[in-house]
Amino acid sequence: MNKYHINTKCIQSGYEPKNGEARVLPIYQSTTFKYDSSEHVGKLFDLEAEGFFYSRLSNPTVDCVEKKIADLEGGIGAMCTSSGQAATTTAILNICSAGDHMIASSAIYGGTTNLFTVTLKKFGVDVTLVSPDSTEEELQKAIKENTKCIFAETIANPALVVIDMEKFALAAHKNGIPFIVDNTFATPINCRPIEHGANIVVHSTSKYMDGHAVALGGVIVDGGNFDWDNGKFPSLSTPDESYHGITYTETFGKAAYLVKARVQLMRDLGVTLSPNSAFLLNIGLETLHLRVERHCSNALTVAKWLETHEKIEWVNYPGLESNKYYNLAQKYMPSGTCGVISFGVKGGRDAAVKLMDSLKLAAIVVHVADARTSVLHPASTTHRQLTDEQLISAGVEPDLIRISIGIEDVRDIIEDLEQGLEKL
Repeated sequence: MNKYHINTKCIQSGYEPKNGEARVLPIYQSTTFKYDSSEHVGKLFDLEAEGFFYSRLSNPTVDCVEKKIADLEGGIGAMCTSSGQAATTTAILNICSAGDHMIASSAIYGGTTNLFTVTLKKFGVDVTLVSPDSTEEELQKAIKENTKCIFAETIANPALVVIDMEKFALAAHKNGIPFIVDNTFATPINCRPIEHGANIVVHSTSKYMDGHAVALGGVIVDGGNFDWDNGKFPSLSTPDESYHGITYTETFGKAAYLVKARVQLMRDLGVTLSPNSAFLLNIGLETLHLRVERHCSNALTVAKWLETHEKIEWVNYPGLESNKYYNLAQKYMPSGTCGVISFGVKGGRDAAVKLMDSLKLAAIVVHVADARTSVLHPASTTHRQLTDEQLISAGVEPDLIRISIGIEDVRDIIEDLEQGLEKL
């Protein structure tokens, strides 16, 4: 599919029906698959043959969606998971174990911060949170002998910080470790992190990729551009006794990371995406390029309008020329950033709550990045587990309203905000 542009890949990649087969990707709603000999099944379990034998590890419907997403991101392969959080967890645990250390930007989704600083800590994995604006020297200072990766979000949720991917990737690669990027907000339509030095890309597919808020899901994309046989990752470069001593780097080469994630982590953790959810995700992917363009154009229009409103204290949107990250956004995402805006109203937290309660078109939901406009107060919801210090570090002010601009007529979105602001 490499000959096609990305807009065409959204529709055509992953599934190519043969003569007389279903035009639309079918749902293979089966947990198991029949074979004619036990020898063949044995080879599947020993990773000596390719095929489907149990849907926890792979399924034809899910496989097609994985191929499409890998094509969109420019990776060598992908593995879908039951949620975005499952994708991040698996991506880290695939290379980090007790006694290891990782680095993450402090400006990331609150749930991911909890994962890194609370749950993974219980697993024995230590994390250092660094400023997304860290210099090369500061990044180098944070790296330890046992550091196994650096993690960041293309566009942080909800702080909307744009990460300098090339700087973070350079720091990682100088130290022989991979750079993992969550590209949920930008999507491969606006940014392909692998082209800027990322080695592993993760998504919450529940957001723009799905687009309709109907199915949870996540994905890990392997860039195939990292040397796992550099002495720092023995779990990939030494025999795995659970598969009769197979060595992933020797047997699977560039795909070593992804194969291990599937046959070891997915085998043991079971964070599987269902065939039905994969089918719904694929339907969303077919219009991703159309929706992202509308999300971004609507968001830029709303952001410019908010910036001039007398009752608005501040507006944060990387597409605005006044934004701190405008130049980085233009460098990495010249066609647009995302449909999410954060802003504060005059009157602080109480005024923010009153505005949200007054909106009619925009719904208060614990979700973001789907077709419908929605709002949320992160400090008291998605990020409520964080301390005040962590909130500030993550770029979440107490009065911050996160508005996810949908694909409705932008005039109706602005009119809804206007009637709400008039009540303040």
